[in-house]
Amino acid sequence: MKRSTKERIINWVLFSVMLIVAFFMLVPFFWMFSTSLKAVGEVFEYPPRWIPSTFHWENYKRVWTVVPFGRYLLNSLIVSGSITILHLIVASMSAYAFSRLSFPGRDKLFLLYLATLMVPGQVTMIPNFILIKIFGWTDTYIGLILPNVFTAFGVFLLRQFFMTIPKDYEDAARIDGASRFYVFSRIVVPLSLPAVSTLAIFTFVFQWNNLLWPLIVVSKDYMKTITIGLASFQGMYGTSWNLLMAAAVIGILPSVIAFLIGQRYLIKGITLTGLKG
Repeated sequence: MKRSTKERIINWVLFSVMLIVAFFMLVPFFWMFSTSLKAVGEVFEYPPRWIPSTFHWENYKRVWTVVPFGRYLLNSLIVSGSITILHLIVASMSAYAFSRLSFPGRDKLFLLYLATLMVPGQVTMIPNFILIKIFGWTDTYIGLILPNVFTAFGVFLLRQFFMTIPKDYEDAARIDGASRFYVFSRIVVPLSLPAVSTLAIFTFVFQWNNLLWPLIVVSKDYMKTITIGLASFQGMYGTSWNLLMAAAVIGILPSVIAFLIGQRYLIKGITLTGLKG
């Protein structure tokens, strides 16, 4: 009985701490949403007004007319979605090769490939840009998408999961005459849905919020992604903070939706692959 009471107290303390942390994490988002509904003169009122006196929902309408915000949003969807799909295909096939196929130097090659995770992205950014410039892919979707498709993180994540799948399934299918590709596409990948969903969410959210690479590759307005497009609300002599916050609220919605859709698989995938912070 005493132990049960002690555990209950500890759980309530932990819950209270997490609730406090969650509150402070949500405060900036609430302030962003509140600012997006304010008039220009209310943004810098002192003391700050958390709830606007009048809700200016027209700010969200103006966002689409002041700048080509729809184009920015479409570019981000195309780039992030394409990178996510291509990365899943490349990473899953590579992970299957490293986890199931036997060839000379497999483990050493995988360790060498995994070592690229220790190389900062800023180091490879200049060589990548030079290649993109040589091929004439600046201000194109190919230039935005292709360099971000190949990363060792996705291969490592899926390989860890593939190695937990019993080989008996694969051996049974091979005895029945199934090809390697059939085993990979019809058995291994469906059984790895939690890990694949986790990688998809990580990839999509990261690429959606990616700023540095699009900022280097893109110079024309019609190819800007939403992360670059938000800077359009900052003028030389001032910033439309209410419109900027409204655009930011719209900008984070796809990431939130992706997380909510794959939340169940995300938690399961992180647990099963051993990917912990």
